Amino acid sequence: MAVSMGDVAAHAGVSQRTVSNVVNRSANVAPATRARVEASLAALGYRPNAAARKLRSGRTGAITLALPGFDERYFADLAEAVIRHARDLGVDVLVETTGGDHERELAILRGRQGLLTDGVIMSAVTIGSADESVQRAPYPLVLVGDHEFEGPVDHVGIPNRKAARAAVEHLFATGRRRVALVGENDESLDSASLRKQGYFAALEHRGVPASEAIVVAAPWQYEAGEAVVAALLARDEMPDGIFAMNDSLALGVISALLRAGVRVPQDCAVVGFDDTLEARHGFPTLTSVAPSLDEIAANALDMLRAQFIDAGAERASVERRHVAFELRVRESSAPAE
Repeated sequence: MAVSMGDVAAHAGVSQRTVSNVVNRSANVAPATRARVEASLAALGYRPNAAARKLRSGRTGAITLALPGFDERYFADLAEAVIRHARDLGVDVLVETTGGDHERELAILRGRQGLLTDGVIMSAVTIGSADESVQRAPYPLVLVGDHEFEGPVDHVGIPNRKAARAAVEHLFATGRRRVALVGENDESLDSASLRKQGYFAALEHRGVPASEAIVVAAPWQYEAGEAVVAALLARDEMPDGIFAMNDSLALGVISALLRAGVRVPQDCAVVGFDDTLEARHGFPTLTSVAPSLDEIAANALDMLRAQFIDAGAERASVERRHVAFELRVRESSAPAE
């Protein structure tokens, strides 16, 4: 027979209300009493009735995580971090994919996901502050990643301009003189725009005129590396450093460079962005900007929980948080010979 709160109360010599307060982590319990109740919980092997607790609290114990998809390793790593941190909190995660499509992102915000779960964490690609579904989400909502917002929604991400500038300045510091930016695109992604700004800031800091910038448009995919390298080799002077806007593209560029007989890093150094598993285990290993996915996940869940607590109250302000990043230096950007 299952152990009840009444059994624990009798064993610990306290009321059922006190046992309930301990189980639900209420602060209104004296330390000595809490220790006694916890000892009784352990001794009797008490297990809370999760379904009953959810009914009483009005919460499901689950959240929705909406991502563009898993074609890019970054999003798989982000999902793993969110799920791991949520598990530590006793929260389940329902994962939805949007394909980075505007209507699918809006459908998740308008749809039942946020009502069937306790809230939504979304890595948005296309929606913006003007979208009414973001402005009026009737449930806790936190946006994560590179897309920046001005509207009334909590957001956590990394300082993309600063991170990109650090990557490009690293290439200059290793002796490179002609550094290219690859991965500019026509999709008006905040991350692309911000990283491009960081590239030009690094050029300005080094006294390189903007007219000497080398910018190549390309999708953020491994397969695009071949076309990128072909465009660079067609120039009068090949760059000796490349900053790619994500790791998938950077790895495709390295592969194409090596097939073309360009040595990495001796002839051309390459730096990526996201610090994926492939970056750490490729050949050569890839120098990459590493956003702290653990910090992104922990902050997003913390912000979501704060909204649970303040549910129904008028929010005085929204939160914008930037988490740390690190440039992980590896073989692909060893100092120039």
